[in-house]
Amino acid sequence: MNICGELHVTKFKNKNIHMKRNMFTLLLVVGFVTMASAQAYEGTIQYNKKKQQAVMIDYGFTPEAVENAFVQKMAKLGYKPKEEKGILNKDKGFLVFKNSYVTDISSERMDYIVKVERKSRKEKDEAVLYVILSKDDKNLMDALSPEDIGRAKSYLNNLLPDVEAASLELEIKAQEELIAKAEKKLRDLRDDQTSLEKKLADNKTDQENTQKDIENQKQSLGVLIGKRKPSL
Repeated sequence: MNICGELHVTKFKNKNIHMKRNMFTLLLVVGFVTMASAQAYEGTIQYNKKKQQAVMIDYGFTPEAVENAFVQKMAKLGYKPKEEKGILNKDKGFLVFKNSYVTDISSERMDYIVKVERKSRKEKDEAVLYVILSKDDKNLMDALSPEDIGRAKSYLNNLLPDVEAASLELEIKAQEELIAKAEKKLRDLRDDQTSLEKKLADNKTDQENTQKDIENQKQSLGVLIGKRKPSL
């Protein structure tokens, strides 16, 4: 191989190396962003007329998707929530999973009090999930071991794939509704076309009958005119 050929091969290999490095860096960045966007932390939320310590996490998905994911996860364990309702109920929107046994978090039964909110008015596709760990109406955050709190955080961190799946199902449902709406519109348009075509056909028949009637009337008029007596 001549020198030019060797230089070309070397440049090609170097280009491939740079591309692989760039791709690896991109994957690292994407992975870091994904992890950073779903890391649980501790905070507070108002519940039962007082500030409650809670485990929290932010997700880059709608509140509906996040809530569906958590509810479905608990449903697999056999637990359904009681939802706080009522116009005057300040705790409206909280979901209470009473006396639930979630081994990924603790070996003890406890109440999981959950609230999902939009992160802000502007960020409608981002949500905050709050989980209060309670038992007998007593907040357990101070009583739990750091390991249990760590497991609760990991539980929320690991919920991300479920949130993604729930979000996808909502998108599929929304797309199905759009298709159903479009199909209904098409059916209505076709029905309108059939109705218009029938009206046009009826109109054509009416025109033909009216034309025949006019001709008959003209013939009758001719007969009547023929009966006129000539004037003197």
